Amino acid sequence: MSEAGLTNGAFYSHFSSKEDLVREMLTDALTRREERHKANLETGVALETTIRDYLSTRHRDRAGTGCPTAALVAEIARHPKATRDAFTGKMSDILSLVAEQIRHGSAEERRRKAITIYSTMVGALQLSRAVNDKQLSEEILGNAVDAAVALANGR
Repeated sequence: MSEAGLTNGAFYSHFSSKEDLVREMLTDALTRREERHKANLETGVALETTIRDYLSTRHRDRAGTGCPTAALVAEIARHPKATRDAFTGKMSDILSLVAEQIRHGSAEERRRKAITIYSTMVGALQLSRAVNDKQLSEEILGNAVDAAVALANGR
């Protein structure tokens, strides 16, 4: 706070509650993740590249700067409806962007695959961070990459 030239009181006065602060920070972090997906879509970055980057050891080892969903999803379930509504809206937007990167199938099939791919990515990243066996962690990431890429490519 002092580096920003603020006191705690001045900072917190911008939010109606601590929950409001949590919701705003979560929304901001998810918006940045959404913008990365949009940029990938606009610049033609393949979904496979996105999957491999997300499920990399680099991302696993940098939890503090990584995906907010993987870091916070279990905690979000315990927050009030307004925070969960904000999360749900952003998650729906991200899933739609992933579905747009899938090039085959009906809109319903692409959405179903996007949900499965993103769920696989988030869950595998969480598991790879939780285990204390580096080889197992890397197996989790590698197998999840294979499964998600196969699904993205229609296999």
